[in-house]
Amino acid sequence: MPTKLTANVKAAGCAAKLSPKILDRALRAVPRVKNEKVLVGYDHADDAGVYDLTQPGGAPLAMVQTVDFFTPIVDDPYQFGAIAAANALSDVYAMGGRPVTALSLVVFPGKGEIRDLETILKGGAEKIHESGAVILGGHSINDDEIKFGYAVTGLIDPSRVWTNGGARAGDVLVFTKRIGTGVISTALKKGIVHDPDMEASIRQMLTLNRDVCTAMQALTVHGCTDVTGFGLLGHAREMALASEVTLEISASSVRFLPGAIEYSKASAHSGGLANNRDFVESCVLLPDEIPTEIEALLYDPQTSGGLLAAMPEPDSRKLMELRPEAYVIGNVKRRGAKPIEVIV
Repeated sequence: MPTKLTANVKAAGCAAKLSPKILDRALRAVPRVKNEKVLVGYDHADDAGVYDLTQPGGAPLAMVQTVDFFTPIVDDPYQFGAIAAANALSDVYAMGGRPVTALSLVVFPGKGEIRDLETILKGGAEKIHESGAVILGGHSINDDEIKFGYAVTGLIDPSRVWTNGGARAGDVLVFTKRIGTGVISTALKKGIVHDPDMEASIRQMLTLNRDVCTAMQALTVHGCTDVTGFGLLGHAREMALASEVTLEISASSVRFLPGAIEYSKASAHSGGLANNRDFVESCVLLPDEIPTEIEALLYDPQTSGGLLAAMPEPDSRKLMELRPEAYVIGNVKRRGAKPIEVIV
């Protein structure tokens, strides 16, 4: 009988992230070290760090580094490995970089089914290779709860780095995937998910952000982040604070995965969703007309989520022509009463 990977995890995928409130408090105790080679650090919760490798007289070159691993969000071992890889690679794409190497991070029970581990590793490796990167090695730990992911290194021109701090008043907010992977994975754990809905969520999570990143590289992008464990409003908050602007997001413009609204109505909400709301809601102006199930989805932790980009309106139109999955969800304004304003 196949192993049900999600059966023994407390939280699935990016919903297993530490509460942003706890993380924010802990990071304040970490000493900041100034280094002129560090182009992007962890000061503004960017998706990855960027370190300048440019040598005197050499071509401009910088390294992008990130790490991401989590518990199973699906039951199929191959799909779990591939989704974990796509999720880890996404941080490099969110910075505008090109992944080149990866190191695997494996947490697996010593008495677990070895075929599951083999299949997880295979799924991850094939997704890493799809990106054009190579795996150089990894590290493993024996533990009862399965976790898997990668540390990924990419390359980028230091003058073309995207951060979450570049959004400008007048920009349009473009998003590139649908919302709802968190509630759908919770519905899976509750045994109420419909197979077609789960399949649609898996297809999206397996999709690399590579192609949309490539299209964006030919356009003007002022700010970018990927929407993952802290939810749409959580990552929008980071962009708004880092850019010192207000992001206006239209709830009716946000697209949801099939079944997501139904499962949200059924309260298929993870602990990660509650943590996100607790941390972010003080930064959000949200009208009473927004249905509670939609409001919850705006905080829903996403796994292998889309890119949220702030860019000039003409460039947003070009991006949507190049990548039909991209769509406008709002705009950037001068800083108002709150960092985020949700409208109907």
